[in-house]
Amino acid sequence: MFDFVAKRKRILQVILGLTIIPFAFFGLESYTNTIRGSGNVALVDGIPVSQREFADELQRQQERVRELFGRGADLSEFDTPEMRLAILESMIAQRLVMAQVADAQLALSREQVVAAIVAAPEFQEGGKFSSERYMAFLRSRGMSDEGNVERLRLEIPAARLAGALSASAFQPRAVAERLLALQGQQREIAQALIQVEPFLAQVKPAEAQVKVFYDANSTDYRIPERVRAEYLVLSAAELAAGESASDAELKAAYEARAAQYGSAEQRRASHILVKTRQEADRILAEARAAPQRFTELAKEHSLDSGSAANGGDLGLNPKGALASKPLEDAIFRLKDGETEVVQTEFGFHVVRVTGIQPGKARSFDEVRTELAAELAKEKAAKRFAEAAEGFNNMVYEQSDSLKPAAERYKLKLMSSDWLTRQATPESGALAHPKLRAALFAPEAIQQRRNTDAVEVAPGVLVAARVAEHRPAAQRPFEEVKAEVAQRLARREAAALAQKEGTAKLAALAKGGDAGLQWGAAQLVSRREARGLEPQAMRRIMAADVSKLPAYVGVERGDQGYAIYRIARVIAAEPRPAPQNAEELARLDREAGAEQFEAYVASLRARAKVEISRDNLEKK
Repeated sequence: MFDFVAKRKRILQVILGLTIIPFAFFGLESYTNTIRGSGNVALVDGIPVSQREFADELQRQQERVRELFGRGADLSEFDTPEMRLAILESMIAQRLVMAQVADAQLALSREQVVAAIVAAPEFQEGGKFSSERYMAFLRSRGMSDEGNVERLRLEIPAARLAGALSASAFQPRAVAERLLALQGQQREIAQALIQVEPFLAQVKPAEAQVKVFYDANSTDYRIPERVRAEYLVLSAAELAAGESASDAELKAAYEARAAQYGSAEQRRASHILVKTRQEADRILAEARAAPQRFTELAKEHSLDSGSAANGGDLGLNPKGALASKPLEDAIFRLKDGETEVVQTEFGFHVVRVTGIQPGKARSFDEVRTELAAELAKEKAAKRFAEAAEGFNNMVYEQSDSLKPAAERYKLKLMSSDWLTRQATPESGALAHPKLRAALFAPEAIQQRRNTDAVEVAPGVLVAARVAEHRPAAQRPFEEVKAEVAQRLARREAAALAQKEGTAKLAALAKGGDAGLQWGAAQLVSRREARGLEPQAMRRIMAADVSKLPAYVGVERGDQGYAIYRIARVIAAEPRPAPQNAEELARLDREAGAEQFEAYVASLRARAKVEISRDNLEKK
């Protein structure tokens, strides 16, 4: 495709002036892939969602969590069975929509896709298409030119279809009022858990069962593909640490920034605003005769309601702070305690200066350390900007080693521990998803080529190369037998816990006690889930509460079973339909999402979708 772009760039630039619109849900790396196998987490009309694709998508979502909550975010709370299923459902929705696009022959031509790529801002440099940026994009994602074009032929129209369906929905005012009422409704609940642990003693899988389970889930017990990497970090902060400024530079900078290190003179004044000169002269005479009455005169006569209540006080202000220049000029001309009349566009002011705060400048010695740090930072930023392009070019052009770049830019060549495709907080500079993808790209592993320099943080570029590679390997049954047996036992115990929970829920529905220990009561609503999982919240808020208490049960995977008692329902306070444009837009977006979900549901009803729960839970 790159050759296709290069040969037809001038013609295609005028065909389609759009940017690439990412599909509304999650990335799809190989829609046209028809590989079958036991490693798939789902089949959608025969098209697989592989474990590799799912793992990549899960990692992308985890990176988004880190971006939102910081690198210290606990990803174990994110990687739950419910979240895994939600991500898979989104990938299934994407495949269904893209299949519809293909069946309806809405796919773009190759020429249209290439035109979109040529026009995309992320591939522009100096207002022109940059082949280097585009190739770097492909390398960072381990994609081929041709594969990227084929993928976008369906992804772009699918994104447009999703956007059009969502944008066509709106909420009538009556419906908006009802939605607000439902969102504000609260339900008082208490939770009882049927834990797995008490049932573990009842199960003891036979070795034959354990072996069968191991064989069916052997990919769970593989040592993942790993690499050890060498890498260089070009950092603006480290450049700043090595920079210094001479006394002459510091003094010149101090003189140039004198205003930055000083505080201007400020003056406090009071005024009385009136309409006529005659009235102003009369008040001026009274104020000069009895200065202590100025506050009283301002409250009695001033037309400036903002300051009259405070005795005409205008506060402490530097030059340039007041709206009226004639008034300000008078304040900075008078001596402390002097009073006179000034005419402005607002009327006549009887103005009195009540205080003068002289300006003060910080000395050179006082700001020397601060100024030195600023100059070092500025020099480093300039050096970083100059070095970044050369650094990137060198690691790309001399792709068989990082040593030339290390020597040229005086950087320490560092080595990593063993890394897998999935980044961890301990990965440090190598945790960035683009850099990780580049390290596991075929050219990096097979040809030992340097990765491109990736900006992993503002002012930080990292380039890496694979020093050692180990392919994925199967852990033998004897090594993991105890681990497999424990997992299988927990699964069987969870099934017993869920069976027990279902029985207790049925007893409660008939008015029985069921012998449960309930947790503390709490109020939840659609807006305030109080930490409850989405599946539990959906069941609680959808429960029939015509008769209370009401009960709902929720399976919690290998954690057991949860029962929720709904003791009372608190209606939302009546609110009129939202007048705020932002709130109406939010409701319209929710309606759009529901409309699109209904469309996907209609597609799914006609499709054959198979989900492998075992493969979905593999980590």
